[in-house]
Amino acid sequence: MEIFMVSFSTIQDVQKFVAAVNMIDSDCDLVASRYVVDAKSILGILSLDISKPIELRIYSYKDEMKQLLQDFIVEE
Repeated sequence: MEIFMVSFSTIQDVQKFVAAVNMIDSDCDLVASRYVVDAKSILGILSLDISKPIELRIYSYKDEMKQLLQDFIVEE
């Protein structure tokens, strides 16, 4: 499993993120405090507070996946 922090500025960012995550052949979750949603679900993501960075968990990670998500990953 690989964990990244991601953030979104607009609803369009969420749409682009979901399109990118759907190209990943692995289960992906977003974790915000006690809430866990499927990262491939626009409605699930919009139920979270997207004003702050959110933890992304990719369960079967490959290095090329980071390139798909580089626009959303927040370096800490």
